[in-house]
Amino acid sequence: MSDNKSEISRRKTLQVMAGLPLLPMSSLDRFPVLSALLGDHPKRAKPFLGEKKLPIESIHFESMEAPQLDDLAAMATTTVRSKMVASFADGSSEAFDLAYEPFFITGSEVPDGKGGTVLAAGYYDIKNQAILDESSPDRRHFFSDSPDGSSLLTLRNPNVQGVEGNTVFAVVQFEYVTRDVSGNSRYGQLPSPIAVLTLDQDPNTGKLSLVKYFNVDTSVVDGLWITCGASLSPWNTHLSSEEYEPDATTIATNTQFQAFSVNLFGDAQAANPYHYGHQPEVTVNSDGTGSIKKHYCMGRISHELIQVMPDERSVLMGDDATNGGVFFFIADRARDLSAGTLYAAKWQQKTAEAGGSADLTWINLGHATSAEIKALANALKATDIVDAQIVDPKDPSYTHIRYSGKDNWVKFAAGREKAAAFLETHRYAAFKGASLGLTKYEGTTVNIKDKIAYAAISSIGSSMIDGTSDINVKGPKSGAVYALNLRGGQVDDRGLIMQSSWVPVDMAALADLTGEDLPEPDMIGNTANANRVANPDNIKFSEKLRTLFIGEDSGMHVNNFLWAYNVDSKRLTRLLSCPAGAESTGLQSADDVNGFQYIMSNFQHPGDWELVKDASGVVMGGLHAKVYEQLDPLIRANYRNRFGAAVGYLSASPLPTSKRRS
Repeated sequence: MSDNKSEISRRKTLQVMAGLPLLPMSSLDRFPVLSALLGDHPKRAKPFLGEKKLPIESIHFESMEAPQLDDLAAMATTTVRSKMVASFADGSSEAFDLAYEPFFITGSEVPDGKGGTVLAAGYYDIKNQAILDESSPDRRHFFSDSPDGSSLLTLRNPNVQGVEGNTVFAVVQFEYVTRDVSGNSRYGQLPSPIAVLTLDQDPNTGKLSLVKYFNVDTSVVDGLWITCGASLSPWNTHLSSEEYEPDATTIATNTQFQAFSVNLFGDAQAANPYHYGHQPEVTVNSDGTGSIKKHYCMGRISHELIQVMPDERSVLMGDDATNGGVFFFIADRARDLSAGTLYAAKWQQKTAEAGGSADLTWINLGHATSAEIKALANALKATDIVDAQIVDPKDPSYTHIRYSGKDNWVKFAAGREKAAAFLETHRYAAFKGASLGLTKYEGTTVNIKDKIAYAAISSIGSSMIDGTSDINVKGPKSGAVYALNLRGGQVDDRGLIMQSSWVPVDMAALADLTGEDLPEPDMIGNTANANRVANPDNIKFSEKLRTLFIGEDSGMHVNNFLWAYNVDSKRLTRLLSCPAGAESTGLQSADDVNGFQYIMSNFQHPGDWELVKDASGVVMGGLHAKVYEQLDPLIRANYRNRFGAAVGYLSASPLPTSKRRS
């Protein structure tokens, strides 16, 4: 994607609920484990209700309406009016209100676990010194308004002082700062921070309380670049992201990357573009600290929200770019992403309507270790790997490809195939014949029982519809969720069997989860149907609930939503509404955390208005034109003058007038 935020999509990671633990599904003393749900928890009996001790057979969610202009307060904050309904063996049911529980608003002082405090979402340079906003009269410490990927996890034998109940950890990353105090754009100009939270879990209710906030030292990986969606690995580590890899061939004129380098190193030329666009992994320690490493062998792409399959070797990766692709990695060893083989998909189109469908075959881009690719990154410049022209050189030794929405003519240096595959991955994959035509492939998740992966394509446009690649479909600008069937025994373009039983073999948009563009804006300004998912971003699947959770990164809904879609009943439910102008991020569905179920959910950049103004600054139109004047003061009052955003989770409580319903 372009370095310009407006060309990328105004909302970058609508991570469905990552950040808010969905219901500690155990809210009553008489409901000891409304979280174990469909199966016994090893430490507790199957949940029962009341004196009859009726087991819970299933749960479902009841939708909330989208906030409207007659309730401005609801539009200006996180609003949850949805319900969770538990059904019992005798056919009766009980409803529970859902609510949002934030750990903090960014910019708050939070406990450091040592008796002091630390700034939540604060930014630090390569020497771990605070980065200051020089446009602020008091040179205040920069903090993020864009929390994103989150992972909730537990460890054996934790040792953090101040925890009275169960010790739970969360890793939270912060994507960017939208603007400085003077209103100047700061997108992608600061190194992304990442933090480990120690949480105190009430063993009776499941409530989570922040005890300690620890900033992970990212200097050991040369800092982090635009961390977006994230996932929890099967071995309990946080798999971060670095999206929109900086183009090394044009780095001399990239003012965004130069500002990033100044903020990180104090020198506009110090940062190496080949150090960014890789796969970071965070390990949490028992004392609530954490460490980080980067894997250089998984392709240098627009990494977002990867999914490791149950074999603990196979990885399907989101690639949030224009002219992005479907990339797959098979590690040499389980639980170790430091070496393996990288593949890119060939799209063999079957249908074009409503997002389209295709069979997928796989191009082997090569095998590498992280250490050898990092060594190449340290030693080589772009000119050592590829000659990329943007005007046709009229030379048959060059190959025409599309890169980040533009024509490129490329010629790769002889003997540099490995460097090309792992450091110029987008260009090299296109050169090798992979289908680099997706737009904003935000992330992926897996339904293990059915062996189906789900992929969020936030917007169907540009390279998906312009006929410049194998992918040439018709679909709504409001995007779609795609299903990918997973199989074993697949053969790559070299005739080699891919050593995985979790290889995607096809890809098709799901009708229930495809957006609906409106011919004209509705009464509050939505340009996509508010009762359907628009511009899906974060997605996470819950095996226990058989539910796909979807967060929006939409420039077509005035308020972005968090949705739940049951894959068996096909029921779509709106769970949460973000503050107007904000994106739903940080999504995670944690099925069993000491017997409780959580849906983590954050939001970022509240009040990031999309407006069309005339030369004098008068609002003439845009998505938020009908609500801006009324909502802007409310958003500013709620979220630190639009500089703050929330990290949190969904909780459940009994309805005050709830009665069991037959």
